[in-house]
Amino acid sequence: MRAMVLDAPGRPLRAAEVPDPVPGPGQVLVRVRACGVCRTDLHVMDGELPEPKLPLIPGHQIAGEVVGSGERVGIPWLGWTCGECHYCRAGQENLCDRARFTGYSLDGGYAELAVADERFCFPLPEGYPDLQAAPLLCAGLIGYRSLRLAGEAQRVGLYGFGASAHIVCQVAAWQGRRVFALTREGDEEGQTFARALGAEWAGGALSGPPEELDAAILFAPAGELVPVALRAVRKGGSVVCAGIHMSDIPSFPYELLWGERVLRSVANLTRADGEEFLALAPQVPVRTKVEAFPLERANEALERLRRGDLRGAAVLVP
Repeated sequence: MRAMVLDAPGRPLRAAEVPDPVPGPGQVLVRVRACGVCRTDLHVMDGELPEPKLPLIPGHQIAGEVVGSGERVGIPWLGWTCGECHYCRAGQENLCDRARFTGYSLDGGYAELAVADERFCFPLPEGYPDLQAAPLLCAGLIGYRSLRLAGEAQRVGLYGFGASAHIVCQVAAWQGRRVFALTREGDEEGQTFARALGAEWAGGALSGPPEELDAAILFAPAGELVPVALRAVRKGGSVVCAGIHMSDIPSFPYELLWGERVLRSVANLTRADGEEFLALAPQVPVRTKVEAFPLERANEALERLRRGDLRGAAVLVP
C-alpha cells in the first residue's frame, strides 16, 4: 500500500510502498478514505512527543470502511488501553499508563489501509461524508472534552481558532453559550470565520475579550497564553489547556490564579467522549470546513498547519 512514513523526528515524511497491514485477533482492517491532519502530528514529527514508534505512519483522525463488511468507522487517537489499571477501572482510560495511540505508538492513517482494535473504533454518524467526518475524530473529540471540562461556563473564550475551535464554537453556540474567539492579533480573516460559526465576538488574544470570561480553552500550543487567559477569566473561572504539548508556561504572579481560578489540562479522550460527541454532532449539526490534500502532499498540509495558513481542518485523501 501507499503510505507517508516518518523515519526520524525532524525529518519530513517519506512517500513509500509498504506491506499491507495484517489484522490480529480483535482487530479490523480499515480502508482509509480520509485522514485529518492534526497539530499532534507536528509534535510527533518535531520530536516534542518522546519515543514514537519508528518508522511510523502518522495520522489519528481516520474515516474509512472495514474491509470485508464495508461498515463505515472512525479511528481516533486512543488506540488501546489495558482495561486493568486504576485509571481504566475508574472510567479514566485516557490516563492509562500503558495506553497506545494511533499515529504515535501504533501506525495510523496516512496510508491506504490501517489496522485498529475494533473496541476503539466508532461508527461514523450518518450525514457526514468521509472528508467531513475525519476532523470529528480528534479536533472534535478533544474540543468536546475540553468544553465539557470547562463546566457550565456561559462566557467561553477560545484561544486559537483552528480545527478544534471551529467545531467547538458551533457546539457551544448551539448549547446557548456565548463564545469569544481569540486569534493572532490582526487575523481579521480568522475572526470573520469565527463570527460566521457562532462566535459573539472575535479579536486578538493579547488585546483580550471585551468582558470577563467564565472559562477559557487554549487550543494554541503557546504557553505564554496561559497567564493571558488567567487574566481574562473571572474569579472561580477555569483555563483549560487542550493540547497534548505546549511550549513552556512563563512564571506569573499568584494573584492571576488566586480567587479560586482553575488551571487544568486535557489528556487524550475516552471512548465515552467519542460516543457522546458523535451522537451530538448531527444534532447541532456540526459542519466541518476542510481542505483536501492528496496523500502524497502530506508534508505540504503539515507545513500549512504549522504556519496557521488553514481555515478549519486539512484532510488527506489516499
